[in-house]
Amino acid sequence: MTSSRISVSVDAHVPPERVFAVLTNWRRHGEWMFLTRARVTAGNGHSVGSHLEAFTGVGPAGFLDTMEITEWDPPRSVGVRHTGWLVRGTGIFRVLPREGGSTIVWEEELDVPFGAAGQLGWRVIKPLNAALFRFSLHRLASLSNR
Repeated sequence: MTSSRISVSVDAHVPPERVFAVLTNWRRHGEWMFLTRARVTAGNGHSVGSHLEAFTGVGPAGFLDTMEITEWDPPRSVGVRHTGWLVRGTGIFRVLPREGGSTIVWEEELDVPFGAAGQLGWRVIKPLNAALFRFSLHRLASLSNR
């Protein structure tokens, strides 16, 4: 299996504490993350070892991404290990202070499934995925500003 890295960032005009609070309010993910709803399935959702699941899709069509929180450093970062059958690898959100607000960074190191066919498909999907991540981060920045 081959891994692939995606990293996107956007600026927000609010302090890191506010962005981090909205980012880690898992029930509100549907308000900013494109076509995705999240929930805590074990633990409190705000500590290492807690488990989350996120469903991305429309109606019943989509996929479930199961995760374990592996890093918890408010208001700077939250990291996860993806444990699902389709999405595997690691992800991290970083909220970096900057003058006048924050920079939100979303990084994923994902295992690409399905061998050579998956590699080929990923070349097409990766730029779209990065664009959707960036779109979602802009929505997170906007929501954090309310």
